[in-house]
Amino acid sequence: MYWKETMVQMVNIGVGSLIIILIISFFIGAVSSVQFAYNLSGSMVPMYFVGYVVKESLILELAPTVSCLILAGKVGSNLASELGTMRLTEQIDALEIMGVNTFSYLIGPKLAAAIIMIPILVTISATTGIVGGLFAGSLTGYVSQTDYMQGVLMGFLAKNIWVMITKATVFGFVLTSISCYQGFYAHGSAIEIGKASTRAVVLSCIMVLLSDFILTWLLLN
Repeated sequence: MYWKETMVQMVNIGVGSLIIILIISFFIGAVSSVQFAYNLSGSMVPMYFVGYVVKESLILELAPTVSCLILAGKVGSNLASELGTMRLTEQIDALEIMGVNTFSYLIGPKLAAAIIMIPILVTISATTGIVGGLFAGSLTGYVSQTDYMQGVLMGFLAKNIWVMITKATVFGFVLTSISCYQGFYAHGSAIEIGKASTRAVVLSCIMVLLSDFILTWLLLN
């Protein structure tokens, strides 16, 4: 029962968020590439640094943080609304009367699915952003594909990938736990579902940014 629910949540969180992550990441990489190439044009700095900067900024900051802020709005509001509706329609009370551990059945699979799928989405986001930067740089003529790929392959550190995955895992836990808490303890009328969803998104975004600062400080020292 728990395994089946976890798989359902993995599909909802991972596959359901894939399209928006791909679109946003592609254009984030494209804009970053064009802006940095524009700032370097006419300077003495080699243009292959465009690929290097886009890669490092996506892996260390843009991919995990921006993706999880987007997921806080999409996934977080969905989880809060789902649990809030179950609470107001007394479905959670019915499960408790049946002897079901509602915390482990309703919240556990969601946390497990987020911790598994969000790092995968962030990895896809970083890769898509780098590809977007490659297309944008060659399309605008600011940087050639050869120079861009030289910068991407330059100075690769495995530690940066570990930092990205760590951030994504922590962010996934933070935004999912906050959203589930807001929905699980929603009470009152149907208006409270909307308020709980709003609180979930706002608090998740704030805590993701705070966690980002703390993790960057700790992991990059």
